[in-house]
Amino acid sequence: MTYTLYYSPGAASLAVHWMLIELGVPFETKLVSIDDGAQKSPEYLRVNPTGRIPTLAIDGKPHGESAALLMMLAERHPEQKFAPAPGSAARADWLEMMIFLANTILPAKRDWFYADSDGDPAGAQAVRALARRRIESAWDRLDAHLADGRTYLLGSELSTADFLATMVMRWSRNMPRPATAWTNLAPYIHRMRSRPAFIEVNAREGLTDWRN
Repeated sequence: MTYTLYYSPGAASLAVHWMLIELGVPFETKLVSIDDGAQKSPEYLRVNPTGRIPTLAIDGKPHGESAALLMMLAERHPEQKFAPAPGSAARADWLEMMIFLANTILPAKRDWFYADSDGDPAGAQAVRALARRRIESAWDRLDAHLADGRTYLLGSELSTADFLATMVMRWSRNMPRPATAWTNLAPYIHRMRSRPAFIEVNAREGLTDWRN
């Protein structure tokens, strides 16, 4: 099997890039700089017509959506146990957490960052205010989830949910209340940022902020 990740530093590709490093599998990367608008180039649109990051080509076939890619990689590499086995007691909790992160936090983050360009600029302030409420409500939920002292979101086992959650928490670093302001999220974030693969993905993408 072959993997080629089309990524932009710090974008929604970060969790996938990180997981590929954690898996220890061979993969190639191709830089598609969002800052330069490269995701709208004809070359990239031939790979991903949506113009979104990331794209992961698996054996030459491109696939998108960061949450789906994480789940797909977990299914393809079950030996790493980044997803509970089908039929296990933890499987439903994993699916619920992945969909919560994908359906609740990712769209709210999109609204926070792109309220001016995705919709009517005249209403951007209201859209961003709603997005902030949704994001902070999500932090409340995850903070309460971690209040029992568990190491990871599903308990004692690292999973795709942790890669996705840490990525979206990173995106809050310049918000009025970043995720690190929550009592139980702060030590969780510190643990995740301490992982060698997280340090490595930051180095590979040239990211120097939001590190321990």
